[in-house]
Amino acid sequence: MRKNEKTYRLRKSWLILLLIICACQHDVVVQEKPLMRPADLTEIQPIQLDLKAIKERGKLIALTLNSSTSYFVYRGQAMGFEYELLNRFARHLGVELEIKIIPDVNAMFDLLNKGEGDVIACNLAVTKNRMQYAAFSEPYNFTRQVLVQRRPEGWQKMTPREINKEIITSPLELIDRKVYVNKSSAFFSRLENLQNEIGGDIDIVPVPGYIDTEKLIKKVANGDIEYTVADDNIAKLNATYYPNLDISVQLSFPQQIAWATRSNSPALLSAINSWFEEDRKKSVHAYIYNKYFKASKEQWAQFNGEYSSLRGNRISDYDEILKEYCKIIDWDWRLLAAQMYQESKFDVDAISWAGAFGLMQFMPATAAQYGIDQASPPEEQIRAAILYISWLDDYWKDRIFEPEERIKFILASYNVGLGHVLDAMNIAVSLGYDPQVWENNVAECILLKSNVEYYQSDLVKYGYCRGEEPYTYVKKIFDQFDHYKRVIS
Repeated sequence: MRKNEKTYRLRKSWLILLLIICACQHDVVVQEKPLMRPADLTEIQPIQLDLKAIKERGKLIALTLNSSTSYFVYRGQAMGFEYELLNRFARHLGVELEIKIIPDVNAMFDLLNKGEGDVIACNLAVTKNRMQYAAFSEPYNFTRQVLVQRRPEGWQKMTPREINKEIITSPLELIDRKVYVNKSSAFFSRLENLQNEIGGDIDIVPVPGYIDTEKLIKKVANGDIEYTVADDNIAKLNATYYPNLDISVQLSFPQQIAWATRSNSPALLSAINSWFEEDRKKSVHAYIYNKYFKASKEQWAQFNGEYSSLRGNRISDYDEILKEYCKIIDWDWRLLAAQMYQESKFDVDAISWAGAFGLMQFMPATAAQYGIDQASPPEEQIRAAILYISWLDDYWKDRIFEPEERIKFILASYNVGLGHVLDAMNIAVSLGYDPQVWENNVAECILLKSNVEYYQSDLVKYGYCRGEEPYTYVKKIFDQFDHYKRVIS
């Protein structure tokens, strides 16, 4: 009776929410605010933590930026040149990768030396000043600093000579011009030195560290500011998205791009250098490089679209619906988005080998209980998933008391069924594990359900299951959820 009453209340809530969704437009606002106080580089004695300790910990912590080359989320998937290299390097070490998005580059050096990160990887230029605070790997890329400016109105109908009359074509013309750069960047010191070289003052406007280069490039393209400076690889990528930009004026000699580690972590630095030397010989390394630095304009227009953390702050077509429905089960909507990504990659027409279908991959028998089939629209599929998750929550509420732990048991049950999870809890009790904790406890025991000595034992009522599936299912959803929390408001 309790289940029927709750189902009725949820169905009624769904109708109300559907009316709200149909009647309203939801704007997504991205606020440019710091995650921490902008910092200047400070001398911090680096913590003693090298490669051996990182391997024992089982995790490499990378400090990076939410940018078009370092790390971003596109249609639910974590991407970025640095991110893909870091993933490959972590696998090479045999450890997991943890990403920390730090908006201020200078703050990264402080966090690195405090031990809150192991490597800085964010298209980082090697400078003499930065070498005082960290050790740098061998360069894996080279770049130059270029002036980013806007072409004149109507430039599409002008000849190159006519355009050049309206814009800066030489560093000498920067005298008395206002140029906005991040004070924590190498661009600030370069402009200071350039003043001596050209024999005149540049009006260098420092901006806070959390306003990164790509935000400044966007401001130039939109006409909010006149000039900024960027590395040419970043400038080229953004120029594919903002065709009104001119990036032809070079302001520096070639600079080295590398990863940074603590100065007292020689083993980690050596491992990075050895890995880079081997990895750059492989075709996959060239493929990754070309994907991000030689992508087509159409591809970068997609990457910079509304479903990218670089511009749009959206995950999928279903964000607004997820936000409304998640209020019913009191989940962060990004967690349900992570589950939907794991189930279907947001493909409403997805069908698995076992016959599960749709955004949330319902099996036909379960789907029928909630009044949906393959022809049901996305809203009804999501509604059915909420009803099912709510039912699972009711079941586990009296058994798993800690809310986040309960979510893990709900997800595992969604994936493999209640019975198999209950079996794993029985195994956990028999082996001295905590039956109310998923990770390192019940999760380890569900793996044993593919082992004959367990699935045929008296502890198990529901027989064999491929325990690896729910084990990795829960882990991947929470990993994906972590990605979303870093970059999606």
